[in-house]
Amino acid sequence: MNERETMNRRVITTDRAPLPIGPYSQAIAAGELLFISGQIPLDPADGNIEGSTIGEQAHRALENLFAVLSADRLTCENIVKTTVFLADITDFPEFNRIYEAMLGEARPARSVVAVAGLPKGVRVEIEAIACR
Repeated sequence: MNERETMNRRVITTDRAPLPIGPYSQAIAAGELLFISGQIPLDPADGNIEGSTIGEQAHRALENLFAVLSADRLTCENIVKTTVFLADITDFPEFNRIYEAMLGEARPARSVVAVAGLPKGVRVEIEAIACR
């Protein structure tokens, strides 16, 4: 039995979300948990940043996150924890509006952190843990 089988670990990949641009996976399923790498507002079709406002970028980042969930037959209802990285904490109220509209009553545990910078100069990055 190899290490992957022992750990019950599967790599999750979908072309409906941006493919990794570095040495990481879009997501790893381990047992009942799915660990989703940080999603930024890239259009999966062309790899370009989508949107300039925090609202537009948050919407695309969440769509990318949902696409990765869907690749493992999960939905936002399966998310138990998100970590949100904002390039500007003053974007928090508008981000929160989009987040609430797109997640509805799912309401996972969440942390929001202001950071000095994000990949490609985007305004938001969102990572998640989901449970089957």
